[in-house]
Amino acid sequence: MAGVSAIRVLVVDDDPLVRAGLTLMLRGADELVVVGGVADGADVGAAVDAHAPDVVLMDIRMPGLDGIDATRLLRRRPDPPHVIMLTTFDADEHVFGALRAGASGFLLKDTPPEGIVDAVLRVAAGEPILSPGVTRRLIAHLAPEAEDRRRADARRLLSRLSDREREVAAAVGRGRSNADIAAELHMSVGTVKSYISRILAKTSLDNRVQLALIAHDNPL
Repeated sequence: MAGVSAIRVLVVDDDPLVRAGLTLMLRGADELVVVGGVADGADVGAAVDAHAPDVVLMDIRMPGLDGIDATRLLRRRPDPPHVIMLTTFDADEHVFGALRAGASGFLLKDTPPEGIVDAVLRVAAGEPILSPGVTRRLIAHLAPEAEDRRRADARRLLSRLSDREREVAAAVGRGRSNADIAAELHMSVGTVKSYISRILAKTSLDNRVQLALIAHDNPL
């Protein structure tokens, strides 16, 4: 039985079988409780109001309001839930749009149950769910459209940082873990975390994944 501190999860997918499968799987974890499920991005706002989830598992492709637009709307709310995007293919062309909209990462729908549970727990704790290797692979697939505008935006945001903060941001952009950054820059892991929190605040970014994309768009 989930306790009062259980992480509250909302499942959003237009396929009722996928919703049922995810719900059944998540309910097997003591740390999680599924508070609801909806079939379209247009219904997410009302469901969040009704159930106050900590994490939303959001399908990218839905026939009404897609997961990217639904995520963008959620991230504009005060104290929004974390969002994990669900996709069928790791090369989904919408993944970058999802991350830039404020998602904390993405999962393949065929991820093993323990992987999905781990991802929800990590995101609820404020950690991104993209490993350094996955981040690098995604960055390698970044579409070239609007490259000049992206680079200009990246330069504007990164200009707000101190030299040391820019070093940390550059390491995040290279897909380094906190431990790797700490070793490379001769600081503690706690200090690295503090730097990243400060960088996100200065740049008005939502999470580490967005910071990695910005740093990639303007190599430091």
